[in-house]
Amino acid sequence: EFMQASWDIEEVQARGIQHLASFVKDKSAFPYLLTCTEVITLAMKTHIDALDLQVEGCTLLLEILSQALEQGVVMALDESVASCLLHTVRKHSENEEFLSMLCTLLMMVSASEVAAENLRKVGIIPDLLSILRRFLHNDKISFSCCAVLWSLAVSESNADQAVLESAVPVTSAVLQKHLQDGAVAESACSALWALALQGCLTDSDYEPTAALLLDALRMNPERAVLVKNGCLALASLVRLSETAALTILLDPKGSGVELIKDEYHLHLKEPGVAEALCLLMNEMVQYDEVMLDMRSQKMEKLLSEIKLQFPFS
Repeated sequence: EFMQASWDIEEVQARGIQHLASFVKDKSAFPYLLTCTEVITLAMKTHIDALDLQVEGCTLLLEILSQALEQGVVMALDESVASCLLHTVRKHSENEEFLSMLCTLLMMVSASEVAAENLRKVGIIPDLLSILRRFLHNDKISFSCCAVLWSLAVSESNADQAVLESAVPVTSAVLQKHLQDGAVAESACSALWALALQGCLTDSDYEPTAALLLDALRMNPERAVLVKNGCLALASLVRLSETAALTILLDPKGSGVELIKDEYHLHLKEPGVAEALCLLMNEMVQYDEVMLDMRSQKMEKLLSEIKLQFPFS
């Protein structure tokens, strides 16, 4: 009430945020802090030029959201909160350090389907792409922005087709730049999978994207989630184009089929990986030439192994 009574006084808002932050460590205060997110974001929007207030507000929101995720509480932040956050992103789009924190916040917010939809509605995707282009070198920003893109692209609504299509080259550039950083590569693979599912890739994208995804699998063989999502992304590409299937077979860096076998044996206990590999193989055998090649590489043997390993799946 104290903050709401004096929106225009920056010091009141700053002191209010600081005082709310003092309750973060008190578990019994958590349900009350959950109700304060709108007040905090509105204070940030009203005093958009006050960087200290922005940082403190963002830090407090991160604390509240972290606790919510730990406790399994879904915070479906409404459109006004999404709009405030977008406002902050635009105002501080040059401040790399603060953006890194803000993008982490957006990633946590987008974990809720409702909040992700609200971020999409206020038009945050072009801003995310602009941030990625400018700070491609920054692993934290790249990781968070790709995770947000995945959340926004994977939703049912396809209203942003043209905008999502423009995300393909940027996401590919992130993956290319951070191939050896497992966490960022995993996030970028997931985003490419969502973009492929939404039909955002063009004919000229299939071959280079398939080759890039194979590189990600080769560089990070131990990361089960990356392998799973990378294979699902490849399956989506193969469904759309024989070119992608032939790229997997004929990749100059090594046979994609051998890579599939190696990944399966590395993740024997991971049903999600096996399922993604089966889905990829299922898409590949729709092309006669590809199926003949897979036969010659004894893929039936691998399929029999999978069937024995997961008899009840």
